Amino acid sequence: MNDREKKEAYGKAMDILKSNNVRITPQRQIILKYLIDHNNHPSVETIFHFLEETFPNLSMATVYNNLRLFKKLRIVIELPNPDGGYRYDFYSHPHFHAICDTCGKIIDIDDPKFKKIDEELQDATKKVGFDPSVSNVEVHGTCKECQAKKNAQEPKQDQGKSNNKRVVEMPKASLKN
Repeated sequence: MNDREKKEAYGKAMDILKSNNVRITPQRQIILKYLIDHNNHPSVETIFHFLEETFPNLSMATVYNNLRLFKKLRIVIELPNPDGGYRYDFYSHPHFHAICDTCGKIIDIDDPKFKKIDEELQDATKKVGFDPSVSNVEVHGTCKECQAKKNAQEPKQDQGKSNNKRVVEMPKASLKN
């Protein structure tokens, strides 16, 4: 997001808080600004450790409670972390996630067709009597950096390998009739 988009996203999030009669505290503001400014899908701990340097009175519980509130109001979404716990994403617009199973990196994927896909997923759940509140689409695999590391570690075919094949020459049979 550019600066104008960040400012608009912050304004919309503040409107959601105000329309739900949520008190606007300095802690809420800094946590929200962190999520908008950093596209790193942070954990509670990551946010806390980054902000505690500037705001020493901030507690881990305050970060956790605000993220829980933001999730309830659909300002953020919660992404399960393979190592346990959750990571958080400021959900300013519909998008899906590509998650690397090797390093845990989460990449936001913007696709113009996603909004329609999301609507279709929600409609499909309604058909079975489910009342969806939010959907989160994740595609798991290997990011390009981990693919490059893996490819760099794999020896090239026929390179660095000794040829252990034994060639045995068979005597030519004579074709006498």
